[in-house]
Amino acid sequence: MTSDGGIQIPSRLPLLLTHEGVLLPGSTVRFSVDSPRNMHLVSQRLLRGTSLKSTIIGVIPNTRDPEHLTDDLPTLHKIGTAGIAVQVVGSNWPKPHYTLLITGLCRFSVSSLLKERPFVLAEVEQLDKLDQYTTPAAGVTAEDGELGELSTKFYQAAVQLLGMLDMSVPVVAKFRRLLDSLPRETLPDVVASMIRTSNKEKLQVLDAVSLEERFKKALPMLTRQIEGLKLLQKTRKRSPDNEKRVLSVRKGGVFPGQQFSLDGEDEDEDGDDIIALERKVHGANMPDAALRVCLKELKRLKKMPQSMPEYALTRNYLDLMVELPWSKNTKDCLDIQAARTLLDSDHYALDKLKRRVLEYLAVRQLKPSLKGPILCFVGPPGVGKTSVGRSIARTLGREFHRIALGGVCDQSDIRGHRRTYVGSMPGRIINGLKTVGVNNPVFLLDEVDKLGKSLQGDPAAALLEVLDPEQNHSFTDHYLNVAFDLSQVLFIATANTTATIPPALLDRMEVLQVPGYTQEERVEIAHRHLIPNQLEQHGLTPQQLHIPQNTTQDIISRYTREAGVRSLERKIGAICRAVAVKVAESHQVTKTEALAPECPTQQRGKADPPEMPIVIDHIALKDILGPPLFEMEVSERLTLPGVALGLAWSPLGGEIMFVEASRMEGDGQLTLTGQLGDVMKESAHLAISWLRTNAKMYQLTNSEFTQMYTWWGGGDPLEGTDIHLHFPAGAVTKDGPSAGVTIVTCLASLFSGRLVRSDVAMTGEITLRGLVLPVGGIKDKVLAAHRAGVKRVILPKRNEKDLEELPANVRADLDFVTARTLDEVLNTAFDGGFPGTSSTHTHPQLNSKL
Repeated sequence: MTSDGGIQIPSRLPLLLTHEGVLLPGSTVRFSVDSPRNMHLVSQRLLRGTSLKSTIIGVIPNTRDPEHLTDDLPTLHKIGTAGIAVQVVGSNWPKPHYTLLITGLCRFSVSSLLKERPFVLAEVEQLDKLDQYTTPAAGVTAEDGELGELSTKFYQAAVQLLGMLDMSVPVVAKFRRLLDSLPRETLPDVVASMIRTSNKEKLQVLDAVSLEERFKKALPMLTRQIEGLKLLQKTRKRSPDNEKRVLSVRKGGVFPGQQFSLDGEDEDEDGDDIIALERKVHGANMPDAALRVCLKELKRLKKMPQSMPEYALTRNYLDLMVELPWSKNTKDCLDIQAARTLLDSDHYALDKLKRRVLEYLAVRQLKPSLKGPILCFVGPPGVGKTSVGRSIARTLGREFHRIALGGVCDQSDIRGHRRTYVGSMPGRIINGLKTVGVNNPVFLLDEVDKLGKSLQGDPAAALLEVLDPEQNHSFTDHYLNVAFDLSQVLFIATANTTATIPPALLDRMEVLQVPGYTQEERVEIAHRHLIPNQLEQHGLTPQQLHIPQNTTQDIISRYTREAGVRSLERKIGAICRAVAVKVAESHQVTKTEALAPECPTQQRGKADPPEMPIVIDHIALKDILGPPLFEMEVSERLTLPGVALGLAWSPLGGEIMFVEASRMEGDGQLTLTGQLGDVMKESAHLAISWLRTNAKMYQLTNSEFTQMYTWWGGGDPLEGTDIHLHFPAGAVTKDGPSAGVTIVTCLASLFSGRLVRSDVAMTGEITLRGLVLPVGGIKDKVLAAHRAGVKRVILPKRNEKDLEELPANVRADLDFVTARTLDEVLNTAFDGGFPGTSSTHTHPQLNSKL
């Protein structure tokens, strides 16, 4: 207590050094504390103190880093505000800090610094009376001369400001009561803290120790605020619906001296945004369940201060909800004739895929409410699976979006992250819908067979709901947490093989096989699409480069052996680059001659410009691409007994596969090399067992080759003999049930000493009884045989139906032999038949008792 009855602040105060915001007496401000000195002040003084005196601290505006304080007083502002800490809140996000709610009491000046660590403690001198901000009094009157006139003018301006505001707003009425109850000498501090002013202007009011100077500093600010509101009211007269509250409580304000904002510009902008967002929510035509969730989140957003981290999360969630195409769609183009023309112009061959698209269009004409099918294109790389999906979108007139699934191993990529996590976001399905802006696009799920699995879940399992026509009408993303209808989306998946696709996921898709191209199809594709595209990419014209069809056939047969056309396109690109060099050099020579025609000796030694167009023949092809990579090696490798040609399937398409066998003195062991899988090892053991069982029947023990080693003797061709089976290209893993007949033929050739026909390739699995079982991938295998120059193909009898999928020219070029038993295989694989087969030996017929 002082002698005049006023309240005295402590002579020693801990100082809170603030970088932003100015605390004026009579106002309440919220400060964020994160520097070490201020954190120590809060933890050691405010949190441990028990008396009212311990909650009084000094607030000093500081323009320097508090970590670099010195004993020099000018580093601090000379005048500060003593305040009482009304509230202390601690948090660890995004880093440890405190939030203080401080009410200003009075001014003080810093006399000296007593200590700097762990927090600043200073000797202070009080400048204002403490009770003038809390006790109503008459205060300054009009009889006080110039000071009285200033106070009267200031009070009238404050009343005028209140008259321009809406008194029905509770905070405006509360400010009116404060204006009537507080002494007039406190009005400059209180009003300056409420109206829109900069920190620099508030510092000027804080530094005005004299009451008269304080009125002079604050009055222009109040007048400027009134003029701004007058201008705002004029601009809003023509649009009364846009009038908003211009008085709002700042977060954390408490009595006495509760801090307000009378400018309202920031608050109006934020209010306008929320109102516009609410309008978008109602106009998004979302389902009732999603609308209820949005309205609930919008209600929370209105009550939430912008400084809270959850404000941005909620706002982003609402923005996504209004941007999703809940009811926006595109109208399908169902003209079948136009669709057929477009598909034929975009892609050559691929008849099965085109037919399926036309079927979908026809059914949509008859039933517009048809749910989108789930198609899966399975085939080797480079055959056009992805580009067909894009063409389908163009045909239907829909938006197209591609989702690459190769290597995805987190289910959150499909279903999204829950909003409780930091950095949460929706999954790729919802993001794709947001990108295209319609709810019936064409989604291409690329490389669905290359999904991974990790500790974060199985994305293939997350796709089950997406790709199930009976469930995807209510797909729920973890981020949205509301159902979204995917039934109108046309999903197209691509894969190289179905072996790595989980059975449950594969069951939800309609699989369409996309086999490799024939040589004639590749030639046609090259001249229709690849060559014009490469010419355009390399800046060439057909008048500068010409690639004849026979050259294209040489590139296909001697430089590229693939199911697709990517390598073919790269080879054509290499030709275009080589020709581009010639064309550029000829242009340079022509330009030089035009600049200096009188000096022909300058061009001496340079080649003459090539004639246009440059035609690529087999000589130029070898100069550009080098020696051929592939030769017709089938006939060269089948020159000894114990070699047979098989057909295999791989994710890259069909391939030819040589099987070699040799025998040497031993104890009857079988050696297998060539990176074989378990299934092929079992096929080799089956072949050995069948041949040993039927050795006498097929005269394998009496052959010329066997008679050379009569000391092996016996009726068992393996007695005293070791067999080595080798599959060349040992670095490539081989497995599958299609090499049984090839191994039998190879061993029969070895034991009999006879050569297998060089123009025969075969595929099929066997049993111990000598039956030939069907296998898969017939079209790819036959195309591989056709590429290799084979003329006869031996297939299982039950695979005869698969020949209908082959192009007519391939069926005309090849001679197909379908076999039920190994007798028929051996009889076809050797010239003149094989001894002991059905042509020379009759098997006894047994009647079944079943």
